[in-house]
Amino acid sequence: MNGVNYLAGEKELCVCPLPVYSEEAISFLSDFSEVLMKIPESRRYPDIMSVAFWCRKSNIIKLKNVRQDKEYRIGRGLAFHIAPSNVPVNFIFSYFFALLAGNASVVRVPSKPFPQVSLICKTLQEVLERHPEIKRQSLFISYPAQDELTAKLCAKADLRIIWGGDQTVTNIRHFAVKPKCIDVVFADRYSICALNGDAIFRCEKKEINRLAERFYNDTYLMDQNACSSPQLVLWKNGRDEARKCFWKAVGEYAASHYTLQEMTAIDKYIRLCEDAIDRQEIFSVLHEYGNILYRGQLSSLPIDSAETLRGKGGYFYEYDWRKIEELRDLVDEKYQTMTYYGFEPEELRKIVIENRLRGIDRIVPVGSAMDIGIIWDGYDMVGMLSRIIQVE
Repeated sequence: MNGVNYLAGEKELCVCPLPVYSEEAISFLSDFSEVLMKIPESRRYPDIMSVAFWCRKSNIIKLKNVRQDKEYRIGRGLAFHIAPSNVPVNFIFSYFFALLAGNASVVRVPSKPFPQVSLICKTLQEVLERHPEIKRQSLFISYPAQDELTAKLCAKADLRIIWGGDQTVTNIRHFAVKPKCIDVVFADRYSICALNGDAIFRCEKKEINRLAERFYNDTYLMDQNACSSPQLVLWKNGRDEARKCFWKAVGEYAASHYTLQEMTAIDKYIRLCEDAIDRQEIFSVLHEYGNILYRGQLSSLPIDSAETLRGKGGYFYEYDWRKIEELRDLVDEKYQTMTYYGFEPEELRKIVIENRLRGIDRIVPVGSAMDIGIIWDGYDMVGMLSRIIQVE
């Protein structure tokens, strides 16, 4: 294929479905985890270490043991993955999901030259040599935007796993596929953080600092570009002392750990100017720690918040959340993750279910927003990507 850069795997794929959580897949992932963890360069990238930690054998076995119907499931065939351009390691998790579900994969990695992508693909190529059964069902490639090639890959696929913005999803869906091809789509999503001011007010300084670090990992590490990175902070019992304490800790931690890139700073300032002109709900913006932390304070929640309240590089919106009904009016299918501190998670899940909210697929503690899992965006990935062999 012209213009294609082959990064890892086998050019001539063999599509031979495996059972879900096959021994071949588990053995390969275990070896991949061990090799990746031992590479000194890996330690420079927290997201790579998260990949290595996730696919260690003990974690995969735990996931396998939870699955009650694994004896009746097998892969669907060939999965074509279109990875997002804004999160370096999503492509490898997409591959993991398809592999554990028993599928062969062609993975189009991000076109942006992330060092994490290069390191992961180099390690993949090394480990795949030890696992020929997995290698012959795996291919990692990159290529510039090319409709003809994308169309060919779509035509061969039994599954398409599409990560990207709404426009990317729309464009990919124009390509013809097999009649039974299944699309698993990860389009534009929006995430929020719920903080209980009473709980924060009672915290000791050490716990506040830990909370600030976890919040930083959810947000600043990806410049708030990840779909699971909170943009909007909802305060319950949002007393001033708690807010000041929390944001002071966040600002101080970010000031000593975060490098604000020039283009991100420009985008951040443009967003601030647009908000000042267009968003009447924002009654003030607090500008703290140089250019590190912006806080847009809201008098009300706009219905289109998932489209309009989008910060970047440390620009957050915050609101005093007083009534459950406000979530009912606010949350639509765009909402993905709610991180929380000072709440009982079952209390929050009950709010989502009893109020029949159209969104919020994940409810996780602050610090876990980026922890991808087999259940993602409301999908059971192994279930979606495999088929059941029914016997009566």
